[in-house]
Amino acid sequence: MLQSRSERIAGVFIYIILSFITLLVLYPLFFVLIASISAPETVMRGEVWLWPKELSFVGYERLFANSDLMRGFMNTLLYTTTGTALNVLMTIAAAYPLSRADFNGRGIFTAIIVFTMFFSGGMIPNYLLVKELGMLDTIWAIIIPSAVSVWNIIIMRTFFQSSIPKEMQEAAFIDGASNMRVLWRIVLPLSGPILAVMVLFYAVGHWNSYFSALIYLSDRANYPMQLFLREILVQGQMQEMVDISDDSLARSLMDAEAIKYAAVIVTNLPMLLLYPFLQKYFVKGVMIGAIKG
Repeated sequence: MLQSRSERIAGVFIYIILSFITLLVLYPLFFVLIASISAPETVMRGEVWLWPKELSFVGYERLFANSDLMRGFMNTLLYTTTGTALNVLMTIAAAYPLSRADFNGRGIFTAIIVFTMFFSGGMIPNYLLVKELGMLDTIWAIIIPSAVSVWNIIIMRTFFQSSIPKEMQEAAFIDGASNMRVLWRIVLPLSGPILAVMVLFYAVGHWNSYFSALIYLSDRANYPMQLFLREILVQGQMQEMVDISDDSLARSLMDAEAIKYAAVIVTNLPMLLLYPFLQKYFVKGVMIGAIKG
């Protein structure tokens, strides 16, 4: 189609605005990246803007030399993989029955589930429940209370209803297939986009979570990485990584700044690497559910 002069001008203007917004969003992350590999004194003097200056990896060296952080990384990896697997399994188990028109009482069950999204017992009852179940200071205190998300159940249920052909399921039932066989052989193979969305949502949530660990865990051996990073970034507890007795106070403060930038990169890098592989499924899964829901 031929565009008028005013439409072309408007298009250029839109691209300029979107490019400016993109730069505003990406620059903070880019700055943290170049600051993490620059000499700390150049960062503190405000000399680092667009390119790293005087390459230095002291922040990463101090960061990876910390045994607590490495143990926290492995704990977070365990919590994320185990929790995400359980989350996706529970979400499928709830969403598939609720998506079936022949499931009697699905409206009642949906209302009960949605009710919990707006009203909950609160932090103290949840803590008492976890304590009575004997899950304090265990992996289950992090995984079980957040085993399923009501919002994600609704998203997956909508996808099953709008994107899985009912005729295929009915034909399978006529051929003698059970509900589990239909789910395993027909529904799940056609649900790649929404499964990728669920994996991304749950994995990011587990990877960034620290509040549950702050409440339910007291043994530092079970701490996720986020709690140790919280100590570094928020509480400023650098004693175990920066030895003030060896360096001057100024040198220690500079190393502390380098550690902060390195910690931000280490925290975000795994999720940033995961997203490109799931992007096409992520966009497709969200849009299909939104348009047809």
